Amino acid sequence: MQLQLIKSKIHRAEVTDSSLNYEGSLGIDEDFMRRVDLKPYEKILVGNLANGNRFETYAIPAPAGSLKISLNGATARLGKIGDLLTIMSFCSMSEKEAAAWKPKVLVLGSANEKVIKQGER
Repeated sequence: MQLQLIKSKIHRAEVTDSSLNYEGSLGIDEDFMRRVDLKPYEKILVGNLANGNRFETYAIPAPAGSLKISLNGATARLGKIGDLLTIMSFCSMSEKEAAAWKPKVLVLGSANEKVIKQGER
């Protein structure tokens, strides 16, 4: 049996940009992606803490060090600059693998400028 577990999570990522006239995706500072092992074009589930919207899209790297989190395409209608997001990716594994699994988690502070917590859960 295969189980679906959370692989990567960026919590409290603040939306810094929005571009409706862009092919859909979520732009994420490449440094943040690297810290949680999130790959370019990887499918993600995003929860908006400000309005409760949840949506699936894919991650694209924004310039490293930019602190950028950008709602692109149709997702631009699901939030606004300043909203806080939880960004998640998932993986499949056996029950045996799941017993020892620890996802990579990054918790961001105000304006994405400070990492409050990083590590495995």
